[in-house]
Amino acid sequence: MARVAVTGGSGKLGRACVRDLVEHGYEVVNLDRAPSPDGLAPFLQIDLTDFGQVVSALTGVDDRYDRLDAVVHLAAIPAPGLRPNSAVFHNNMLSTYNVFAAAKTAGIDNVVWASSETVLGLPFETPPPYLPVDEEYEPRPESTYSLVKTLEEAMVGQLCRWNPALKATGLRFSNVMYVEDYAAFPAFEADPKLRDWNLWSYIDARDGALAIRLGLEREGTGKEVFVIASPDTVMSTPTPELVAAYYPDLELERPVAGHETLLSIDKARRILGFDPKHTWRDHV
Repeated sequence: MARVAVTGGSGKLGRACVRDLVEHGYEVVNLDRAPSPDGLAPFLQIDLTDFGQVVSALTGVDDRYDRLDAVVHLAAIPAPGLRPNSAVFHNNMLSTYNVFAAAKTAGIDNVVWASSETVLGLPFETPPPYLPVDEEYEPRPESTYSLVKTLEEAMVGQLCRWNPALKATGLRFSNVMYVEDYAAFPAFEADPKLRDWNLWSYIDARDGALAIRLGLEREGTGKEVFVIASPDTVMSTPTPELVAAYYPDLELERPVAGHETLLSIDKARRILGFDPKHTWRDHV
């Protein structure tokens, strides 16, 4: 049984991640500031900006555990505008550095971390270079939160160069949703501009958790980043009609049909075997 630490395991995506890993036979430790109401995994309170605490947590805690096999790093101030820019930068950048540095000290070579769809250029006030967007163009951060995610990806690339044994999987998650969030989706039809900031995309938390597990289990070493979104949009309007109405001048790299997402998950499908199953259309 593999033992995995999940930072931010009490958060929205973190809770789904912990549940999925436990259900698939992993032993999980939740590293967070506050416990999860689910209580599915042992909880350790931690300040991830304190390197000493992170090293201690990843190398063992008394009779709780004496080793970890992998780390899933989800903890962060989760969006732009929630704290002053300097606080977002300090918390998120330092926490991610500490997790990777402490993992090296602990001999952990398997890390999955949460990047973000925002590195693609959200909220797309400057249109992307083409559609569907993917991992092939350089990040275009438009907020301090997104800047940190971009810097994290660059930093992890260098850490993998320093340590060829490191496998680091960055997941550019779209807007995470629970089933109870789907009741609001039909209202988007009245004003599609409410959701064009991320090309009408989302990710069901259960499928986000699937992507994390697949990242832990992927073959090989080195850094890889993947866009993680649901295969459909939040809209009832077909995707080609949305493109024609809101991005008529953008080149389509390939045809899109039906309600297909404009955040391409082709790479995740190809390399991770990511096959998301959940859609809001089954719940509304």
